[in-house]
Amino acid sequence: MDPKQNNKINIELNEEQAEGIYSNLAVITHSNTEFIVDFIKMMPGMPKAKVKSRIVLTPQHAKRLMKALHENINKFESMHGPIKEIDERVPLNLGGPTAQA
Repeated sequence: MDPKQNNKINIELNEEQAEGIYSNLAVITHSNTEFIVDFIKMMPGMPKAKVKSRIVLTPQHAKRLMKALHENINKFESMHGPIKEIDERVPLNLGGPTAQA
């Protein structure tokens, strides 16, 4: 038997997960044993942002994810051109009323 066939994994994706979760901000923290990625949805005019999903990874899987993202971004940009980067600072005011002193 081909050794590559033994390494295949059958991955199930239910209907709810297949729809995906929208996130426009990710916050990453880590300890000496794990990386935590919080995917957040920020809405204009809303005073709070909510964590929509939290993923906990081992350092090894975090590094594999980083490499996979890097490879896929390179493929995307070779097909569609460079991704325009936006200001990395998170706006404190998302379009809601501003406070005055």
